[in-house]
Amino acid sequence: MIKQESRNVLRKRRHARVRKTVSGSATSPRLCVFRSNAHIEAQIINDELGVTLAHASSVALKLENGGNKASAALVGEAIAKLALEKQINKVVFDRGGYKYHGRVKALAEAARKAGLVF
Repeated sequence: MIKQESRNVLRKRRHARVRKTVSGSATSPRLCVFRSNAHIEAQIINDELGVTLAHASSVALKLENGGNKASAALVGEAIAKLALEKQINKVVFDRGGYKYHGRVKALAEAARKAGLVF
């Protein structure tokens, strides 16, 4: 019998492939996205120092429904606002092994619209 791997195991494998090439630095930190069924979150990370510079999530924003595109867009705007307050305007986008589609795309486009460059 062939063992089936879970979706999350496959996603982590895809994320590892992406992380080979995508790395955040002091000049352009990494905007990392995590998505679950109920919520979405984003972090801006400096991989050289191993520190999180900014964080926004549907839980932190106390959104009623964190699992839709509208809330993903609000999280994208919030992370961009936090980044711009800390004089971070250029980032590299890490989709976290997810397809660039739906909530991940909505978050990215909202962050771009709010002023982040990637």
